Amino acid sequence: MFIRFAGAMLSVTLLLSGSTLSWAQQNGAGTSGSGAANSSATAPAQQTAPANSPASNQQTPQKKENDPDPRGEPLQQTTSPTSQKQTSGTSNDRLFMALPNFLTLENVGRVPPLTTGQKYKAVARGAFDYVQYPWYGFVAGLSQAENSEPGYGQGAEGYGKRYAAAFADGTIENFMVGAVFPSILHQDPRFFQTSEGSFVHRAGYAVSRIFITRTDSGAAQFNYSEILGSALAAGISTNTYHPRGFVTKHYNPATGVVTYGHQASDRTLPNTLSVWGTQVGYDTITIVIKEFWPDVRQKLMHKKEAAQVAQTNP
Repeated sequence: MFIRFAGAMLSVTLLLSGSTLSWAQQNGAGTSGSGAANSSATAPAQQTAPANSPASNQQTPQKKENDPDPRGEPLQQTTSPTSQKQTSGTSNDRLFMALPNFLTLENVGRVPPLTTGQKYKAVARGAFDYVQYPWYGFVAGLSQAENSEPGYGQGAEGYGKRYAAAFADGTIENFMVGAVFPSILHQDPRFFQTSEGSFVHRAGYAVSRIFITRTDSGAAQFNYSEILGSALAAGISTNTYHPRGFVTKHYNPATGVVTYGHQASDRTLPNTLSVWGTQVGYDTITIVIKEFWPDVRQKLMHKKEAAQVAQTNP
């Protein structure tokens, strides 16, 4: 169920992100072209101005943050519309204005590494965010409706067990992938979003971050934190508090026959591997969404601004 749900969500996200990226590129190309035209139009006047003319005595304007440097290259942007917390190296962004996206940085160059305390604090901030509580309630409701893991039972008790298990599964995985292993292995748990290249290039870059990450020193390294962290989280959750196998007994008073049934345990290696694969798949979908979310957010902001202008100027 969750794999089908995740696949559908990925398809919708990719289609939405692709159309948004195309729109952004078209508008960006138009702006760039007009800028080049203005630059070429003013260049001859500047070259022919006499040395003692008033124009030559004007002071050179101060360089702004986004002005090109002396080599003709644009300066790297160090802040973004997400109000990134430069002191902690995290952000205040939320996916779709709701889901925590605190470990994603947009359009930044080299930034200081996170300390061990900052890694744990950032993960805890997202794992216990107010949005997580209704989300896990929704996940538990789906599990109850499908009667997955029958050992939990039904009714309020069964729902409560499923809710606690879903919350524990997500929290353990978040801490293993984002704090425990990154602290031990000195890896950076943040996702560094890029806005360069085609849609296919950016999607490929996002997916590759599941297997490649930065170290605290800035070097590229295999993402042991994601692969091993999610594997250990799946092993802990599946083999500790998920249901064991059990035997059911049913008596038929009409026939006087007692029948027994056996429910297999969820604490098996195949189930652990299945949970591990589901977690890595979910993380892959999430990181692709993170890559294209700035494009979607920009389009939403433009629509909101256009609506506000239309209201003020009927």
